[in-house]
Amino acid sequence: MHPFARLPAILAAVAFGFLASVAAAALPPGVTQGASVEGITEYSLKNGLKVLLFPDASRPKTTVNVTYLVGSRHENYGETGMAHLLEHMLFKGTPTHRQLDAEFSRRGIQSNANTFYDRTSYHDTFNASTPDLDWVLALEADRMTHSIIAKKDLDSEMTVVRNEMEQGENSPSSILTQKLLATAYEWHSYGKETIGARSDVELVDIGRLQTFYRMYYQPDNAVLVVAGAFDRDRTLALIARYFGPIPRPARTLPRLYTVEPVQDGERTVTLRRVGNTQFLAVAYHTVPGAHADSVALDALADLMTVAPAGRLYQALIETKKATAVDNWNAALHDPSFVMFEAQVPVTDSLADARTALLATLEGVRSRPITAAEVERVRAKSLKHWDETFADVNRLGLQLTEAIAAGDWRLFFLQRDRWRAVTVADVQRVAETWLKPSNRTLGEFIPDPNPDRAPVAPTVDVAALVKDYRGDPAMSAGESLDPTPANLEARTIRFTLGNGMKIVLLPKRTRGSTVRFALHLHQGDEKSLFGQAPRGTLAAAMLPRGTLTKSRQEIEDALDQARAKLSVGGGETATVAGGQTVRATLGDTLRLVAEILRQPAFPAEEFETIRRERIAALEESRDDPDSLAERALERHGNPYPAGDVRYVPTLDEEIAGLRAATPDDARRFYAQFVGGAHAELALVGDFDAAEVRALVTELFGNWSSPAPFTRVPDPLVRRPPAAIALATPDKASASAQGEIAFALNDTGPDYPAMVVATYILGGVDNSRLWKRVRDKEGLSYGVYAMLHPGSFEPNSTLRIGAQFAPGNLARTKAAIGEEVTRAVRDGFTPAEVAEAKAGVLKLRRLGRTQDGSLAGALAQQAYLGRTFALSGRIDAAIAALTPAAVNAALSRYVQPDAFAFVYAGDFAKTAK
Repeated sequence: MHPFARLPAILAAVAFGFLASVAAAALPPGVTQGASVEGITEYSLKNGLKVLLFPDASRPKTTVNVTYLVGSRHENYGETGMAHLLEHMLFKGTPTHRQLDAEFSRRGIQSNANTFYDRTSYHDTFNASTPDLDWVLALEADRMTHSIIAKKDLDSEMTVVRNEMEQGENSPSSILTQKLLATAYEWHSYGKETIGARSDVELVDIGRLQTFYRMYYQPDNAVLVVAGAFDRDRTLALIARYFGPIPRPARTLPRLYTVEPVQDGERTVTLRRVGNTQFLAVAYHTVPGAHADSVALDALADLMTVAPAGRLYQALIETKKATAVDNWNAALHDPSFVMFEAQVPVTDSLADARTALLATLEGVRSRPITAAEVERVRAKSLKHWDETFADVNRLGLQLTEAIAAGDWRLFFLQRDRWRAVTVADVQRVAETWLKPSNRTLGEFIPDPNPDRAPVAPTVDVAALVKDYRGDPAMSAGESLDPTPANLEARTIRFTLGNGMKIVLLPKRTRGSTVRFALHLHQGDEKSLFGQAPRGTLAAAMLPRGTLTKSRQEIEDALDQARAKLSVGGGETATVAGGQTVRATLGDTLRLVAEILRQPAFPAEEFETIRRERIAALEESRDDPDSLAERALERHGNPYPAGDVRYVPTLDEEIAGLRAATPDDARRFYAQFVGGAHAELALVGDFDAAEVRALVTELFGNWSSPAPFTRVPDPLVRRPPAAIALATPDKASASAQGEIAFALNDTGPDYPAMVVATYILGGVDNSRLWKRVRDKEGLSYGVYAMLHPGSFEPNSTLRIGAQFAPGNLARTKAAIGEEVTRAVRDGFTPAEVAEAKAGVLKLRRLGRTQDGSLAGALAQQAYLGRTFALSGRIDAAIAALTPAAVNAALSRYVQPDAFAFVYAGDFAKTAK
């Protein structure tokens, strides 16, 4: 009976208050008292060590437990297994405490340790004895920071650790759990087995292990528990004596911030090894152990497997589909998991057991949890809690898990939650977490002779390359200053008899490479009406087979010629481009001519192309970038369906593909495709005279079956708009905006608009980039791009960005404010000077890339231009003044005239 039990309440309160003040005053220097719950009191030392004391003289035993808040969750790449290795190494002793096993044995101390995801704990249980308690506390304080982590001890202990690892490998259930969690967790360390990867353990660097020890084995990362028979005041004094002098470390513990993303579909892992029993295991991601729903999940797991009334017990054991069922609700520090396992004899159907297992677990919605089920497991759990709390030594060990989950008081809070948990709580967590999209299923299938891949060998790279010499050096290219004048001086232009324009720019190149570009123009506004998507399909079919070669033979011929070729196009043009080398240029061009002039249009290839294109369009149905771009192109489009300038809806485009036939593509080709209205450009290492003769032979007599007149592209100003499109469950949103104005690439303001666009959003150091990405961190990429017309005065300025849907308002504001500021205030002289230099460097760089140069030469031929225009534009850019750039921007760009489309999951979050 409490000594004050018979006193009046007020006297008892006074007496107790007096006692408490005396106790507080009696605390050793540097020790402060904290929370006290049901006989357990927390104390703190100045160095950060937390102490829990639970005195109980009813049993003459004492347990000392030190929990370090470090486990496999804290290990980085190459460090797996380090926390567990240190658990072993701390039994090697310190400079002042050696031969620990002998000391434990001599004193009758039961000492052990274990490592888990969130913590490592060391526990010592012994007959209550002040000398033994003194020795244990001195030891634990000593090995907290002075353990010998030596290479020789690590080498000797490696056999023990390896054997422990091998024991786990021998257990089909254990190894299945390991593989299951590795599949369930993509990023978080809960997917790594605590014992670690064999290579990390066997090859561990001793210096790195010592660093890991010094990082985590410190008083501010530990909780000391003393439970059982001991004198509180004397024990606190001993703790202050041994642990108090350990300094608080200056280091800062690494902040762990990996969050496992929500699983978005079923995952399956199959393990085949020697064994005599089949196993099934299924895991579902859940909540952290400290979360209120963790107890509801405990109840759910228990009511599934408790014998004989458990749902899985009845569905699997009683029906003889399995011989054992079990569960594990991992109440860990971070979002955890609940796992169910079934053992199935090899003579029974694993498929039947799997069906019953999943139907039972995920069938709770149709078969709700009952009050009787919850009461049954509640009674068992509370009984277990009472048993634990009644045994203070057992309690001292159980507190470890609560400490690892976040705080020792969670032990009591979980009990209170068990008392309060309802049927509705259990039903809710079952429906929330036990679902296929959150499921990872594992199967162990015994196989007496598993066909496993061998361990990949290591390679001594230094020895491998020691005397390597290689082939003779590749032929080097010439140094040609890519000024417009120099390039024009090299360029050869002529026209074939059929009207095809040829542009040759011979020069020596590294590896004797040659790039080429061929543009075929076809039809007119009237004749092309209603032809989509026949032109696109016809162009795609060209490299799929000729009258003499299959698709595979074409691919083989290109490889033999060391060539690359791409062919595509649409209703108004068919284009081909690629590269080869000087030695096989003739073979390559002959193959290109055969592909373009003798297509076979094989029906099976047509169906393949159509399916590919429909699948790609279906995939884009909820893609924010694709949807925003299509919606922007359709906004304000004045052309009727059937016009080549009309932009179809996604469904219209898919319907057009579904309705098309191989004959449609064949007829389009026969009606429109030819070489009379075309340009061919070659850049690289070749003999110009030989190439002239060859292209004349291959293309000179290729006529076009129909007249060609360019389809007009007049200026169309899109109405200002801010259109929002919903793309549910997409983590990234897209913004696409555009303004059109009367300008083309030969106009006097074109150079100024190139520079203005560059400053606004054409480079990583642009206005939009610095504001949207660097300053506010809203987007990975934001840009502004000028699309100039080459005929009619019709140009557009496009602005685009990707961003988190919750940042819609901020992204809108940031882009709008920067465009408005640029137009209103203009750009500074420094910005203009830097941009002019940058633009000129980019233009020069483009002229050094032979593939781009070939395309530009073909385009020059189509437009009737030469490099003289490029030189004039370069000179105009170099001569620009800030006033000219700012005047052009304000003349053509009105911030409130943009049409913007925003596509994203804007209903999900808002910031």
